[in-house]
Amino acid sequence: MDANEVPRRGGNVKGFPPGLDRRMRRWQEQRWILDAVIRTVGVEWDQARIAYTLGPCGPSATADFMGVRQRVQKFSDISREFERAATRRRLHAEQAMRDDRPVAARESYFIAALLYGSAQWPLFSHSEENTRLDDAKIACYQAYARLADHPVERVEIPFGAAHLPGWLHLPSEGSGPYPVVLAIDGMDGFKEMMVALYGDALLTRGVAVLAIDGPGQGEALTHGIYVTPDNFREAGRQAVRYLRQHPKLDPARIAVSGVSFGSYFATLVGAAVPDLKGVAVAYVCHEPAGETIFQSASPTFKLRFMYMAGMEDEEAFDAFRMGFTLKDVGREVNAPYLCIAGEDDDLSPIDHTYALLDEIPGPKELLLYEGERHGLHTTTSSALGPSDREWMAEWLTDRLVTGRPAPSRLAYVDLAGRVTDKPWS
Repeated sequence: MDANEVPRRGGNVKGFPPGLDRRMRRWQEQRWILDAVIRTVGVEWDQARIAYTLGPCGPSATADFMGVRQRVQKFSDISREFERAATRRRLHAEQAMRDDRPVAARESYFIAALLYGSAQWPLFSHSEENTRLDDAKIACYQAYARLADHPVERVEIPFGAAHLPGWLHLPSEGSGPYPVVLAIDGMDGFKEMMVALYGDALLTRGVAVLAIDGPGQGEALTHGIYVTPDNFREAGRQAVRYLRQHPKLDPARIAVSGVSFGSYFATLVGAAVPDLKGVAVAYVCHEPAGETIFQSASPTFKLRFMYMAGMEDEEAFDAFRMGFTLKDVGREVNAPYLCIAGEDDDLSPIDHTYALLDEIPGPKELLLYEGERHGLHTTTSSALGPSDREWMAEWLTDRLVTGRPAPSRLAYVDLAGRVTDKPWS
């Protein structure tokens, strides 16, 4: 049998199908460099994925994620080390259930789900391994949902002949109808990580959250639902239609949020869905065709997105990505718009965000951190300045609960953490 007919071990990525190494030229040319960078810099060479996945879990998961960080020495270690940590947590949860310790069980089930989801990230194709990890993630999260300290409902959003999966989280206090945020993650995220185990910023403010896997994301991708330049418009329409029919939600108080590439997706939803109360995005991906993220950044971004789009030919993908543009889309957004970004975003130059905001006719606000990169939290402007998560939560609460008017402004956070406000012009 030819070696290329089966997934190889060692130098190849665990679970990769035949030919995936040859799918993308920079991946072939820079793979050895990538492994060297991981040995030198660590598993967060491209972005702070341990930090942003650990965050929703809380401090009790620190040892789990730090253990992964210490053990990963090359790209092919990533999936197996996250799975190893996830399995340990799942077994701990199962033992806690046998010992009649439901709080300990729910915490470990939640952490296990996010670890299993992290193990899926480096698998850029459909495979038995990817499906197995996805099933384990969902099973752990379902177990968590049954034990959670607030109501959590499994959701299936009609989408053509298929369904988009989601989790609807309701505040633990009150009886509704609640205002709600449709939450959309980025290209490396998944719906299970979008609401914190404890003290979630929106739930504690009385706002419900529907976290979905849209086209090309998480569980939807595993089931073969691919992303296109504009199909998040329809995904948003269907999700909001579901929310407006839910008996415990207020159909007149709905907003949408998105992070990283979700900033592109959420903007499409804001353009497609009328009468939203707000659109809030952070860690922007607004550059037309994703020129920087796909052509200059780590090759893993492009390889991941090719999988999200169901494409194997790089030349065809390069033509396909030209459709990913928000030019003139801002003119269609009829809700107040909040954007949180780093001044030196290394995945999407900030000029493209300014161009988008200039197109939006209604109130728009840019919280901009001096010297910061894509994911923030690398310089003193974000360390000493206002919390981006709290800023977004308060802005959404003002749109959905307090009814405070939305300003049009640029709020600039300097390296000392000081905020300077000026009207948008």
